[in-house]
Amino acid sequence: MPAGMDFIKASAYSAAYLTAYVALVMRARLKAGETLLVHGSAGGVGLAAVELGKLLGATVIATGSSDDKLAIVKARGADHVINVAQGFREKVKELTGGRGADVVYDPVGGDVFDESVRCIAWSGRFLIIGFASGRIPNLPVNMALIKGFSLIGVRAGEFGRRDPQAGRESIEAIDRLAAEGRIDPYVCAVFPLERAVEAMRMLENRQVVGKVVITMD
Repeated sequence: MPAGMDFIKASAYSAAYLTAYVALVMRARLKAGETLLVHGSAGGVGLAAVELGKLLGATVIATGSSDDKLAIVKARGADHVINVAQGFREKVKELTGGRGADVVYDPVGGDVFDESVRCIAWSGRFLIIGFASGRIPNLPVNMALIKGFSLIGVRAGEFGRRDPQAGRESIEAIDRLAAEGRIDPYVCAVFPLERAVEAMRMLENRQVVGKVVITMD
């Protein structure tokens, strides 16, 4: 538990920020001045990527399906937010002067993946985080050939198991950022254990921004 962080925030912290750190730093090598496109930005791993991307000096474009949720994402540091209901490809190109995003962080998959490959920059890095939409997409590999981008799978836990030293360095890095107060997990609701079903219903009804935490006496 990082210094200065209470139990509620600490319980919402490690998995999300470790995933974001391994993805953006260890795998994509995101650099200051690059453009980062974060999908599912109102979720736990999405918000962590928005926050970490800003700390790394990137311009962050965040997407989501709710204007209310995106307002929170914007307040948490995203430079631009896009509601995906009307698509995002052309807006991303507009915001990047036609170049596209240098790094795409995608925990959604499905249609979001399909559209993202059409607005990624030349020599970009596409991070596969998960498939929250329910559909595992297929990539027409000619798109990777034409745009010269890399497709990178991210499993933070497996990363640490395969390379224990790099895994330790990643954990130490996010612990240090947390202890310095530079990252701050967003918890939208807290429930006691006897109301855990309500917490699950929030998830089911897509009402969650960041994390929901269940506490025990």
